[in-house]
Amino acid sequence: MLEVKDLHVCVEEDPSEKILKGVNLTIGKGEIHAIMGPNGSGKSTLSKVVAGHEAYEVTQGDILFEGESILDLDPDERAHKGLFLAFQYPVEVPGVTNKTLLRQAYNTIAKEQGREELDPIEFEDYINERLNVVDMKPEFLDRSVNAGFSGGEKKRNEIFQMAVLNPKLSFLDETDSGLDIDALKIVANGINQIADEEKSVVMVTHYQRILDYIQPDHVHVMLDGKVVKSGDKDLALKLEEQGYDWLTDLASVSVNGEQN
Repeated sequence: MLEVKDLHVCVEEDPSEKILKGVNLTIGKGEIHAIMGPNGSGKSTLSKVVAGHEAYEVTQGDILFEGESILDLDPDERAHKGLFLAFQYPVEVPGVTNKTLLRQAYNTIAKEQGREELDPIEFEDYINERLNVVDMKPEFLDRSVNAGFSGGEKKRNEIFQMAVLNPKLSFLDETDSGLDIDALKIVANGINQIADEEKSVVMVTHYQRILDYIQPDHVHVMLDGKVVKSGDKDLALKLEEQGYDWLTDLASVSVNGEQN
């Protein structure tokens, strides 16, 4: 579904500031991946670049989604193809209700993908069913997007948007950060309900704790702008016990496009 090939990225305002330094990553259909690493390793940058954030410039490499390069596509065009990014810090949009935003987004994506659009009554039924995924109450639909929401409510709202828009590939940028244990369980349960053999999920996280509730197929570690180690859930458990120091030497090793 997604192939990141030798991706090098810098900050557009400062080309000398290199953040990603040759990332290689392959995400198959129906897979759940976790990307871990300390602050400044490039995890969040990778998710933003895949989504098309304009603050970054790709200087080398490519990003292929379903076999086609998306480097020249704007963020909305990538979303129309089925990409979704849940923000680490969800933005408040006063004056625009969740229901209005999601109906417009859903129908725009449906039209681009050749699917049937929903009229207001059909969408009302559909969106109310999706509320159960993250245990949200109907009154959330008529509130402005994230305005006045608690931190946990904002993160649940991101997963709710994911449930409604039904993307093919979702990047979740530290969705677990700042959540208490009850909110974490609700968010994890929502992700588990959404994920299936046709959809892929990439979780960007510092900690192993969300992986207690979501079983990843693959775990990757990023250090200094590279993927330096890949494995299964046991790798996440080892990181929880030993930290990242034992992997530091790998960050400076060229792997010639192959993951360790």
